[in-house]
Amino acid sequence: MSATAGTEGDVGAMGEPVISLRGVRADLGGRPVLRGIDLTVRRGEVVALLGANGSGKSTAVRSLIGQVPLAAGEIELFGTPRHRFREWARVGYVPQRTTAASGVPATVTEIVSAGRLARTRFGLFRKADREAVRRALEEVGMADRASDSAFALSGGQQQRVLIARALACEPELLIMDEPMAGVDLASQEVLAGTLREQVAAGTTVLLVLHELGPLEPLIDRAVVLRDGCVVHDGPPPEAVGQHALPGHDHVHPHAAADPIRTGLLS
Repeated sequence: MSATAGTEGDVGAMGEPVISLRGVRADLGGRPVLRGIDLTVRRGEVVALLGANGSGKSTAVRSLIGQVPLAAGEIELFGTPRHRFREWARVGYVPQRTTAASGVPATVTEIVSAGRLARTRFGLFRKADREAVRRALEEVGMADRASDSAFALSGGQQQRVLIARALACEPELLIMDEPMAGVDLASQEVLAGTLREQVAAGTTVLLVLHELGPLEPLIDRAVVLRDGCVVHDGPPPEAVGQHALPGHDHVHPHAAADPIRTGLLS
């Protein structure tokens, strides 16, 4: 993949827009967090959303899936305004583990199965649904822990389960909020391999990252936020030089009731 593929000036390099944010503004606690963001992610792209703590990265993705209301602007998913979008089975969302996996009295299979609910009929699992859950567990290397309680998992294993839950719905768009945060090196490599397979299959990916780490080779574009504004949208840091990105000196590329929230780890 080219580091410059899918930029706003190269529409033909990718497919139609999967994510579109235009003039998006959002407030938290009366404080402006997003200050007029424009962002387009096209089919097949892998886009990293980078920035320091408090820059608005997580708020941007949470506004995208409807967890944070907009003060102004427009959001579209697959060409449909977000407020009218209902095809949530096309979207897999992986929240930050620190807010989503504090210990849940459920088995690994039960948690991952929750991610499949959007594709079931009336919540009834068929053979195809059970197979999708099994494949998702295998993809993240957790098939051998399928019957274990979430309480028994390490932090890295919890993150693998969150990712498996998102993969169980076989999404066309995968949104991940700090998937490598607080995860051991072995789990980082497993997760990078899993994401590599998803990208090869054509999944569109939006990643919130603090560091590129082992995901660096997969990234097509980097979008850097600072104080709720986009200050860079283009090649990732290693392609342009780390210090060339405004407000990006903290990123080291080699450092180690919303429908989508349905599930036991939400």
